[in-house]
Amino acid sequence: MIRMQNFSRRSGSSGLVGQPGDPRPPEAARISGALVLVLVVVVAHAVGTAFGGWAILDENYGKREHGQDLIMPMGLARFVAWFCWALAALQVACVVLAGRRRPWVRVVLAVCLAFVACSTLLAFVGSLASGAPSPAVLLVFGIDGAALWVVLGETARRWFSVRGPAPTSPQG
Repeated sequence: MIRMQNFSRRSGSSGLVGQPGDPRPPEAARISGALVLVLVVVVAHAVGTAFGGWAILDENYGKREHGQDLIMPMGLARFVAWFCWALAALQVACVVLAGRRRPWVRVVLAVCLAFVACSTLLAFVGSLASGAPSPAVLLVFGIDGAALWVVLGETARRWFSVRGPAPTSPQG
């Protein structure tokens, strides 16, 4: 792959920008708008997933205090809550690290979005089976599908396949 460098002259500069020995860092590439929207969707899912883990535990504790049947055994509820919180933390970490343009971040984002899209599809099928179809869940599934499409598409491949600019260290 051929890398293009910015060889424009800056005023008062005797060298070309992007040449070896130039102390100025090259201008950073901008992330596309579609990818920004995907990252916003992932953050929204992370918040919802973390809240969902907390809600499962809270509901189980509330039912136990009132002597009612639990939603699920406490051990399983704790496992599901920890799984939700770990998934949310992984999603937030991927969003934070997206600017570093690592290919593994794209893979993890794709896996998380595929998992969430399957979950929303199952939620919609469940709402259909219960006799109360939920258009909101279908809308979220459509947004998840579009986000997954972007992460698996050319835009994300180009963004995550290129390393970001190397950190500059003081010359001494």
